[in-house]
Amino acid sequence: MSTPLYTGIATSTGDGRAGGQARSDDGLLDISLAIPKEMGGPGGATNPEQLFAAGWASCFHSALKAVAAQRTVKVTDSAVVAEVQVLPTPEGGFSLSAALHVELSGVDQALADELVEAAHQICPYSNATRGNIPVAVDATVA
Repeated sequence: MSTPLYTGIATSTGDGRAGGQARSDDGLLDISLAIPKEMGGPGGATNPEQLFAAGWASCFHSALKAVAAQRTVKVTDSAVVAEVQVLPTPEGGFSLSAALHVELSGVDQALADELVEAAHQICPYSNATRGNIPVAVDATVA
């Protein structure tokens, strides 16, 4: 195993996703958590799926920018929307699925699809989830 470039550390206290707190070791992230209303909770606070979606969208967006820069392609007005879904399992547990929707300008559809697929190959979140959960990735050129 190679030497880590960075280690993110966060601690969950209280009742976890059901009204607990999550805090990073540096204190920059300090949030309350709640089960979404759609899952029978009170809502009113963030949840792990939103945090995962925000992290993946941000990381994938950076991967997209890196791939475009390596290929000297100018991408303008880009955004990544990550959807993370909670699904019930037959055993009574839960699993996840995800969709990444990339919006970008300055390239044609074929190049957009190519850049998105290349970003999907280098993004750490994509690599961590590949083969573990269903993931759909698409690009829309504006």
